[in-house]
Amino acid sequence: MSDSSAIRIVHPSQFDKGTLQTPGSEREAAIAPQLGIQSMMWGGLFEVKPGARTGIHHHGVQQTIAYVLSGVCEVRWGLNGEFAASAEAGDFIHVPAFLLHMEINPSSSRSFRWVVVRSTSTPIVVNLPEDTWRSFSDARNVAAG
Repeated sequence: MSDSSAIRIVHPSQFDKGTLQTPGSEREAAIAPQLGIQSMMWGGLFEVKPGARTGIHHHGVQQTIAYVLSGVCEVRWGLNGEFAASAEAGDFIHVPAFLLHMEINPSSSRSFRWVVVRSTSTPIVVNLPEDTWRSFSDARNVAAG
């Protein structure tokens, strides 16, 4: 049996922290080409420390499915960050392709952790400037004024 047709077990000590990152969070690849696993999808862990938030970003053509392992997070999204929802341990999250978003950890004492699966084998992370949402809001206010 060739290696590509075998089941692979990837232990936490083998996760790769060398994957694309967004400020304020840490991603670790578990199912990825750099770990010798050829798949049409990517899988890994995502963590945001207590009181932290990620930068504004999107994942290009990738769709993302996440399962909240622990903690509580607020997810903001939209052209101006105008939408928000909370997710907690046991919840699933779906992030559509190209959707601008950020994750916020409201806890001062506990990280939140997700299991993440992406629709392509190599993660796409497009980090945007911190003032991205402010820029959209300012432009809209100028146009309306």
